[in-house]
Amino acid sequence: MNFADLGLSDELLRAVTEAGYSEPTPIQASAIPSVLMMRDLIGIAQTGTGKTASFVLPMIDILSQGRTRALMPRSLILEPTRELAAQVAENFEKYGKYNKLSMALLIGGVQMGDQVKALEKGVDVLIATPGRLMDLFERGKILLTGCELLVIDEADRMLDMGFIPDIETICSKLPKTRQTLLFSATMPPPIKKLADKFLSNPKTIEVSRPASTNLDITQRLVPVRADKKREVLRTLLNAEDVRTAIIFCNRKTTVRELNKSLRANGFQSSEIHGDMDQPARLAELDRFKRGDVNILVASDVAARGLDIKGVSHVFNFDAPWHPDDYVHRIGRTGRAGAKGAAFTFVTSEDAENIANIEKLTGQTIERIAAPGREAADEPAAERPRRERAPRREKPVEASATREPEPHREIGARDARRDAAPELKRERGGRRDRRRERGDEDGDDGGWNGPIPAFLDVTLGR
Repeated sequence: MNFADLGLSDELLRAVTEAGYSEPTPIQASAIPSVLMMRDLIGIAQTGTGKTASFVLPMIDILSQGRTRALMPRSLILEPTRELAAQVAENFEKYGKYNKLSMALLIGGVQMGDQVKALEKGVDVLIATPGRLMDLFERGKILLTGCELLVIDEADRMLDMGFIPDIETICSKLPKTRQTLLFSATMPPPIKKLADKFLSNPKTIEVSRPASTNLDITQRLVPVRADKKREVLRTLLNAEDVRTAIIFCNRKTTVRELNKSLRANGFQSSEIHGDMDQPARLAELDRFKRGDVNILVASDVAARGLDIKGVSHVFNFDAPWHPDDYVHRIGRTGRAGAKGAAFTFVTSEDAENIANIEKLTGQTIERIAAPGREAADEPAAERPRRERAPRREKPVEASATREPEPHREIGARDARRDAAPELKRERGGRRDRRRERGDEDGDDGGWNGPIPAFLDVTLGR
């Protein structure tokens, strides 16, 4: 099957061909004819399957007939993040270049005045994040009564970000006779309830099991000590055939520090995270797309919605806290039928997170040894148990000894110490040396999650 078999117009087929595509993906082949027939649709598809084009292409043909009216967009696409909204806008520009359709992008981080001016002229396609759309609606800058087609994209992500109440409000302001398309990687009960309430006799298309990962992506877990992550990452970046790579971290501070470390070691890297304003983030994404840099260090703000061709590798420098984020992170590679590789660094504290990921995806991810590291450098939980011969302790006088702390192994050097002051100095020296090694490596090797209440010394002050 090719795109010409789907009933698209000649102008649209020309743009698709010039973009380098000839055969539709499974979700495109299933969804496009149904959308052209004006049916409501539920699309359950993992990221990287060509989902965006499955609604952008038929929308262009549907909207090619008709006219715009001031403040009343003819169609509305809701996206959870600014990056994904901008990506969809790029798709409309690429595929709609032979159709005279007007488009507006309503996202935070940019001047509202320019967005209002675009709305006043009238638009065929409005792409928006829920927060900015609700803001302009409450200011009376936009009317939704003329909207003929609604797309709710990444619905499960909308749920995670708390946007479902806003979406329900927006849906209630739209004409009941509209066409509604809902896309989601998973279908949790709140999304099912949303679909039942606002979609009319929808056709359901499922191209892959919910929350499954792309079979074109080779996945590996790399057990590693927290203070060795950077060293192992540099080894993998040099050893693997890395053309372009995205490296995900859980914290913005880790993103900044890791990018600085990579650049200091000669890698062409850049960064993107939530503390950057929208123009700066888009500028760094453009540098990555142009090939000015081939490594992008990112927080989860970039995990969803980025459609960048040729990303050969994804590295989870930190194992994601939420299993859904794993699916979306590694989905940045292996797109449009290409092969990709994903490596996730695992410390001894990540066992529960990895178990949740494997439970969600229904597969066991292969463990591999960290390159260049001895087994002793792996987290204790990942090392095979070895039988040890009993150790002989030299008798020492009770007055000069201290009982070892619970659950703490004393090395052979400590066992030879027969005086408490010397034992204390030796332990302190080892802590200092570990701290120095951690400073040289640039990673604190510490807690990756929120501070538990019982450890927060600021509470009660």
